[in-house]
Amino acid sequence: MKVIDDTRTAFARELLPELRQPAGLLFTMMLPFLFLGLFAPLLPSMGTSGGGTGTGSPWQWFVPGMLVLLGLSATAGAGASLLNEISSGAFERMLVTPLNRASMLVGRTLKEVVVLLTQALLILVLLLPTDFRLHLAGAVAGLALLSVFGVGIGALSFTLALRSRKQQTLFYGVQQVIFFPLLLLSGVLLPITQASAPGWLYVLSRINPVTYVVEAERALFAGRMAETSVLYGVVAAVAIAVLGVWAGIRGMRNATV
Repeated sequence: MKVIDDTRTAFARELLPELRQPAGLLFTMMLPFLFLGLFAPLLPSMGTSGGGTGTGSPWQWFVPGMLVLLGLSATAGAGASLLNEISSGAFERMLVTPLNRASMLVGRTLKEVVVLLTQALLILVLLLPTDFRLHLAGAVAGLALLSVFGVGIGALSFTLALRSRKQQTLFYGVQQVIFFPLLLLSGVLLPITQASAPGWLYVLSRINPVTYVVEAERALFAGRMAETSVLYGVVAAVAIAVLGVWAGIRGMRNATV
């Protein structure tokens, strides 16, 4: 019960400032909104319907990828808030409290997931007037998968922040070096297939675990819940979550004042 109470305390501590300044939630959505507004309308002119994907509306193919982009961009930067606390000394004061170290990480990560789901739901609501078709069961499953993915990326971001506490510029350098290859190789913006991509690029995309999450999201939001790609995406998201939570809890427990 103490772990649950401590997790709830850490979660509330992280969420309340976001509720007081909701403009920050909209700011983190700017990148997906830019792609939705400026890139998605070009997809039909790049080939057949759906931007060469054969899925009808370009929104049907593009939106799930943008949700993964939102999950990646929003939670990958979660460690920046921890770095700010380290700089101000607030994190050291948290370490000497009786709060469970694992609960500190879990509470922080759950806050990132709640924010991510709120932003994802806002995007879906705004797209309802378009020809984007919402399959309810698939959308719920897709948001659940996005949550698992967000847990993993957020926890890994906190882990990187803990590792970079003595050289904070390292956090931003590593974050950008990892973020853009994961994004570009996942097929979020354009489909990466054996027919359309060079062999080396296709191989790199198949090594990228985010690729499988993107493919699973597209299948789920299209209502194709029984596809093999969904299984691969679930495995990839769970693996990222397990790795992130394990590394994050270990880093939090080893943190010193």
